[in-house]
Amino acid sequence: MARKKRYLTATMPDGYVKTIGPTASPFTHFWRIVAELENGRTEVFWGHAASLKEATAKKQATADAARQRGWRAYLFEVVPLEEHRDDPRRG
Repeated sequence: MARKKRYLTATMPDGYVKTIGPTASPFTHFWRIVAELENGRTEVFWGHAASLKEATAKKQATADAARQRGWRAYLFEVVPLEEHRDDPRRG
């Protein structure tokens, strides 16, 4: 039996909203890294995970990446995904 497709949204503390879908994947959390590079520019990396544990496990890998790539600073955030039956971007 096919899994039901749904839309997922993540609302970050700064108000940024990311919509994922339609998907049948079992994602529950969204993570984002905002990295300040040596030259002063900013890069953003993001992804989704099937559990809070899986999402927060990225934090250690982020610390390693910051050292290897010479980031001045970074912010790692995880938020829960909200499920919607219809695309929330369409009124």
